[in-house]
Formats: sequence, C-alpha cells, structure tokens
Amino acid sequence: MDTATGRPHIRVGIGGWTFAPWRGSFYPPGLAQAKELHYASRQLTAIEVNGTFYSTFQPATFAKWHDETPDGFMFSLKAHRRVTHRRVLATAGDAIARFVGSGIAQLQGKLGPIVWQLMPSKRFEEEDFEAFLALLPREVDGRRLRHALDVRHESFATPAFIALARRYGCVPVCTDSEKFPAMADAEADFAYLRLMRSQADIPTGYTSEAIAQWAAGVRTWTGGERPRDVFVYFINGAKERAPAGALELLRQLA
Repeated sequence: MDTATGRPHIRVGIGGWTFAPWRGSFYPPGLAQAKELHYASRQLTAIEVNGTFYSTFQPATFAKWHDETPDGFMFSLKAHRRVTHRRVLATAGDAIARFVGSGIAQLQGKLGPIVWQLMPSKRFEEEDFEAFLALLPREVDGRRLRHALDVRHESFATPAFIALARRYGCVPVCTDSEKFPAMADAEADFAYLRLMRSQADIPTGYTSEAIAQWAAGVRTWTGGERPRDVFVYFINGAKERAPAGALELLRQLA
C-alpha cells in the first residue's frame, strides 16, 4: 500500500531474470547478461526469485539487487528448501532463522512477500502446520514481513487451512495450474497469484481474453471497501512466453 496516497500496489512480473530463451526476444540482442536485471526491472514491476530456494546469498547480493532496480520495484523471495521440504515442518525453526537472517533486509522497501512453497506430497496436518506458522517471524530488522503460503497438496483445500493462515497473518498463494490446487482467501491482506498455464503457441502465453479476466480480478482485489496489494507472476508453463504475458497484463491494467 502506498503510504502517501493510500492506494494499493499492483506488481506484475516473472520468475527470475536469467533464462537463455529470453535473450533476443525479451532482452535486446547483445545485451550483456550482467545488465539483464537492470533491463527487466524497468519493463516489469516485480520478480519472484527462485534462486533463494536452492542457495544462500550474501547480504551484499541483496544490496546489489536493491541498488540495480528502480524505486517501486519489488522482489518476492522463495524460502530455502531446507525450510519447506521436510516431513515435519514444526522442526524448521533454525532453518527459518537462517533464511530470514541471511541478509534479505538489504532489499529494504523492495522486499516483497516471502513464498513458502511446500512439497507437492506434503499433506495438511493441522497441528504440524500451525506449529510451522507460529515460527514465521513478523519482521526483520524492523521491517514487516509478508508471508505467502504455496501449498500444493489437495488436502489443503479445507476451511481449516484458510482459518490458520488468517490467524497467523499469512496468505494462500492462488495458483493457476493443472497440477496444483487453486487457493485464495477473499479476506487476505494481499493477493499473490502464480500463473502457470502459459502456452508456447500463444505469443503472450495466455490469450488476451484470459489476461483480461485476470486483469479484472486484480481490479477487484485493489478496489472496493478494502483495497489490497496484488502480486502476479507469470511463471513456469511455457516459460519463454512469461515476459510477454506480464507485459500484456501491465498494458491492460494501465
């Protein structure tokens, strides 16, 4: 939310910025790879970072990302798999602390939601899941954290999951996918969408009509009596089409 105007933010982007098929299509021919984040952050308004799922970065890296991108740009960070890919989530306290304390605060105001992506095989076990949510910190270095729960097993499609997410101030990820259930909470503090049905034979991955439907949904979230921030990522599917889809959504929302 813009603290000056009270208007909600809409952030639209892609997963990562290093992908060979984007060179010459999204990125101009000949653009140095070292300049790709600089370029992408001036075409889009957000990026979901997948690298933090696999690797631990230094604080200087997060500071560099902050400095290379324009004001208003945001990074969503996928939490390290040491946290989320375990049988008993309640045992993740130390791993959560290491991830949150790894330097992500160096992103300052460009730090978007943290995405906690569970294993597809991880079922909803209420006691274990509540213990996990209780471990998630509310802030880092005085900056409020926002948590997006990317649950991928159908057993989470229950009111008990939504109730727990609300109780701990977390938001279910709404996934448009053939493989994973679509979760959403109309009462959530923000909306987090991952669009995963991009098709290679459509220049923008999704048809213009389908993107228009998502644009209408975004306007619903940001309007009304309780406007909220919205994060939308075109991710996976025909990944080569993701930037074009994100740009088309931004165009329709303009």
